Amino acid sequence: MRVGEGSPVGPAGFGPHYAGKIGRPVVLLAQLNAESADLGLPVLAASLILVVIAIGFGLWLRLGITRDVVVAALRAAIQLLAVGFILATLFESSRASLAAAGWVLVMVGVATFVIGRRVAAPSRGLYFVAGAAVALSTLLSLVVVFSTGVLPVGPVAMVVMAGITIGNAMPSAVLGVKRAMAEHRSRKGEVEALLSLGMNRSQVVRFMAPGPARDALIPQIERTKVVGLIALPGAMTGLLLAGVDPVDAVLIQIVVMYLVLGATALCAVVTVAAVSRSAITDYLVVAPWVTEEARN
Repeated sequence: MRVGEGSPVGPAGFGPHYAGKIGRPVVLLAQLNAESADLGLPVLAASLILVVIAIGFGLWLRLGITRDVVVAALRAAIQLLAVGFILATLFESSRASLAAAGWVLVMVGVATFVIGRRVAAPSRGLYFVAGAAVALSTLLSLVVVFSTGVLPVGPVAMVVMAGITIGNAMPSAVLGVKRAMAEHRSRKGEVEALLSLGMNRSQVVRFMAPGPARDALIPQIERTKVVGLIALPGAMTGLLLAGVDPVDAVLIQIVVMYLVLGATALCAVVTVAAVSRSAITDYLVVAPWVTEEARN
């Protein structure tokens, strides 16, 4: 769908009925943003009602979650406000497209760092593999949406689509790495037995990787299965609020959903395979980190 332009909307083959539809939704979305611009502290405070209830139950049951919930809420607010100001500056600059590309690279870098640090990466090579997987999946997503006309080439669309892709792929990659490390540590004896039977590194990877890879993809796959039935995805919700025809919004969401699912699967599978490979040294023995206690 061409968002923000008066030209035909939607990827090639979606039908001529898209032509000219985007003008009214863009105006409606602008009005919606203008009406929402005066949101103040009372509105933000009201939005915290569920957080307060969760904290109350946590204190009552002594679950020990209060600090984590409060820190997460404060951190999210600070980060979003900071990013909002930064993006406003970037989009208003004379080199907005170049600045947006730089911001996408920053997002890829942060995601790579998080994947490695959150799981105490067993090898430096994991950072490279994770970064390559995130960067490739993001690049392919941008190429698809821009080359097919789903979105117009521009700084806003670039940042938004990259953010959607990276934001969904990173958690699955982190989960996959954690599960793969735990799997190798808990099944160290099995791995040694496989090596003693003459299996090489690739064969061990194919034996050990399926479980962690499936576990890493469970959240995204389950969200994809129930999309539209339980929850309306963000992209579709935004289009509906902007006044786009529901069917048109669904078609756009399908494109985004498939790209997100593919990016998530790619990142999870590649990182799990990398961890499994790092568990076996070049001398076909179990790597030292497998015998160490988990650091996280």
